Amino acid sequence: MSKTTDTTRLAFVLEKIEDLLSYKQEYKSIEALLNSKMGFDATNMCIMQIGETLNKLSNEMQEQYPQLPIKESYLTRNYITHDYEGVNKQIIEMIIRTEMPKLKIMIENILKELV
Repeated sequence: MSKTTDTTRLAFVLEKIEDLLSYKQEYKSIEALLNSKMGFDATNMCIMQIGETLNKLSNEMQEQYPQLPIKESYLTRNYITHDYEGVNKQIIEMIIRTEMPKLKIMIENILKELV
């Protein structure tokens, strides 16, 4: 896989993280976001897209940046996709609060290295 393709994919993941964080700002709380059908659906779609896209990074990229939570993101994508009605909102809330900000910084730093 080319460096350009990986860079494009990482930029897309960053865009989805920023979308997700902007949804959070449109509600009074993360709980309100997740209690809104539209907010819940949009949030889960972003998380699924992040997991799917990270999983498509080249083997070289995955080896170069082992700190990327590729496996975890893909497992979360599968969890949401295959058990949508059973998704635990507390898990999604934890992902939004703790994992997305860390992943955002990580990808921003990787993109700075690659450009």
